[in-house]
Amino acid sequence: MKRKKTRRYISGMLVAVLLFLLCVVQNVNAEDVPAGSELPRLVDDAELLTDSEEKELNQQLDTVSEEQECDVIIVTVDSLNGKTVEEYADDYYDDNSYGYGENNSGILFLVVMDDREWNISTSGDAITAFTDAGLAYMEDQFVSDLSDGAYMDAFSKYASLCDDFLTRAENGEPYDTGHLPKKKVSPWWIAGDLLIGVIIAFVMALIKKTKLKSVKSQVTAGAYEKAGSLDLTVRTDYFVNRVVTTRKIERKQESGGSSVHTGSSGKSHGGRSGKF
Repeated sequence: MKRKKTRRYISGMLVAVLLFLLCVVQNVNAEDVPAGSELPRLVDDAELLTDSEEKELNQQLDTVSEEQECDVIIVTVDSLNGKTVEEYADDYYDDNSYGYGENNSGILFLVVMDDREWNISTSGDAITAFTDAGLAYMEDQFVSDLSDGAYMDAFSKYASLCDDFLTRAENGEPYDTGHLPKKKVSPWWIAGDLLIGVIIAFVMALIKKTKLKSVKSQVTAGAYEKAGSLDLTVRTDYFVNRVVTTRKIERKQESGGSSVHTGSSGKSHGGRSGKF
């Protein structure tokens, strides 16, 4: 009897230990995957980044996503498998259950190496946070890095811009037409412009001074009068009337906001795409 009890006790302990280890493994895996998603926020299938770059970028994406409560995702692939770049990005987002909250808010940056294409797909609250004008601004910031093969720089800029854009949207002022981030001007450019202006002014002053060297001051005013040039007559001007014609110039109003389309899953997405 004692042996049977001992065996049962040992078996029970082994089962408890196995269950505990299983829970630990599941918790560890869950830390690397956003809530509701089957994949991490960085999926580098095209292998554009080193291991250290992947780790650093994953941390940046996780920090921004959790603080802003909006999934910020980067995916790199070699080919589109017959889809358009927009379809692939939208489907990848929806099929892998990305997104925060009831609206599945998030933004996915897709880079395709075979066709040298990129796409940004937005969903939920991210559609209003990243307007058409805002996405065009973002493109200008990272596309040159993609073309140069500086992928880590491009992706890091993207993550930082997402953080800034989401903060603005949270404050009720999403970046849009007429309200975009101001480009930073280097102090060296300002100093260079001032120096060029001073040099041009100095050269112009020297030229004028050289031209005036042949001119000598005269004692009387008559010396400045050209012979026979003075012929005064009586003239009187009368103001009769004035006709003023005004015409209103219509200015084309620039539209803002975000363009929206429906993916194959039936969910709405915003976004932008291009080549690099």
